[in-house]
Amino acid sequence: MSTNNRVYVYKGFERFWHWNQALLIFVLAFTGFEIHSSYDFFGFETAVKIHNYAAWGFIILIVFAIFWHVTTGEWKQYIPTTKNLKAQAEFYLFGIFRNAPHPTKKTLISKLNPLQRLVYLGLKVLFIPIMVISGLLFMFYRYPQGDSIAIINIDNLEIIALIHTAGAFVLLAFVLVHLYLITTGHTITSNLKAMITGWEELDEEDQKDQDQPIGKPENEHDENPKI
Repeated sequence: MSTNNRVYVYKGFERFWHWNQALLIFVLAFTGFEIHSSYDFFGFETAVKIHNYAAWGFIILIVFAIFWHVTTGEWKQYIPTTKNLKAQAEFYLFGIFRNAPHPTKKTLISKLNPLQRLVYLGLKVLFIPIMVISGLLFMFYRYPQGDSIAIINIDNLEIIALIHTAGAFVLLAFVLVHLYLITTGHTITSNLKAMITGWEELDEEDQKDQDQPIGKPENEHDENPKI
């Protein structure tokens, strides 16, 4: 019979990075939509300033997060795998509504299921770089030529703006799905508490696999739903 152990899953910087990233995404989204005249809250000029400050904060946070992932080996959490990928998709589409057992184990060294690995990897190597690069181009399209737009002309800027806005909608969709999946843990608040305190109850039998290297695909028949 399996039992749950309280395990320190999310380290201090991991939680600092997660919550500050979430805050900055909300600030960037809120001010970004105001810049696009979706509503008037701060005023256009103030919204632009806040958006730019938040963007720099986001970039600095990314630099520290990359350093942390590389130096701790946590980047291996995002190595994609096809093992249990179909079962994981079927769980989110159907099984989760029938209280079916989770098809993927969650352990200290393998925190993400196959779909999470693909989604988070895509965000980190594709969508977030696109957002950062398009944002920087938007901010500095007149530099270093002063008012000149010789390198990036106004037609290209419109395309950059469209790409930046499309990326923002993708990130916003991810956040909404992420918020829903937060509620699918052992209890409706268990995943949220784990990301606040760092501690989470995990199956004792599952933790026996911790000797496996980080990034190794999970085994089957886990009963611990996770985000």
